[in-house]
Amino acid sequence: MSVQNLNTFDPFADEGDPLGTAQDVGSQQNYIHIRIQQRNGRKTLTTLQGLPKEYDAKKLLKAFKKEFACNGTLVDDEEAGKVIQLQGDQRLKISNFLVEEGITKASIKVHGF
Repeated sequence: MSVQNLNTFDPFADEGDPLGTAQDVGSQQNYIHIRIQQRNGRKTLTTLQGLPKEYDAKKLLKAFKKEFACNGTLVDDEEAGKVIQLQGDQRLKISNFLVEEGITKASIKVHGF
């Protein structure tokens, strides 16, 4: 009589991920995210991240500032890469601007209240 329970079997071992690779789960890589953040009182900050590499963030920031009549800055983030920050609620304006420049509407996610 042999004991089958004592075999060296790890039920949590990686035999194959049924959901695909772990990088694909919850991936936000192929979207452009436009978010709004509350500052002091009624002041808000709009952030844009996930811009494709073929677009120059500095030139885009300059165009945003001129078109929307607001100030902005370019921030290097470790996780998100280059993030464009603009003063005020510019979510819809940024979305429309990017669609006019040839980026598909399906690849743009607008977040916020």
